[in-house]
Amino acid sequence: MANLARSGKEKDCMSPLAPMHPCGYPVCATLTDTARCERHRIQERRELEARRGSAASRGYGARWRAARKLFLDRNPLCAECRRMGRLTAATVVDHVIPHKGDMRLFWDMDNWEAICKGHHDQKTASQDGGFGNKRAVAN
Repeated sequence: MANLARSGKEKDCMSPLAPMHPCGYPVCATLTDTARCERHRIQERRELEARRGSAASRGYGARWRAARKLFLDRNPLCAECRRMGRLTAATVVDHVIPHKGDMRLFWDMDNWEAICKGHHDQKTASQDGGFGNKRAVAN
């Protein structure tokens, strides 16, 4: 019978009976039902966080949290959903043009848009190379 042991994170699986396969990290033979075993997911997350710096160092500190809350209070619905005729609560303040560390663009409220998490995740994935997409190239 197939090994049906799981990582404990069923949401990571495409199916509760996803086949086990070796971790995708070079020379790791640990069987997993996700791209990487738990050890290497944690390791890669730490390496990414070290390269990116803390949220506060990227501008997302107390000042941002207060500005975000005020913006969402004033713009409670997802702009993308509204364009499609749906009413969905906005939970994210998106930088329409990615600021990439430019603090002037970061704080430009004309560059902010209130959207739902689903639309933010979709936009971020298409721009940053998530979900198997290639990273968008700036013109």
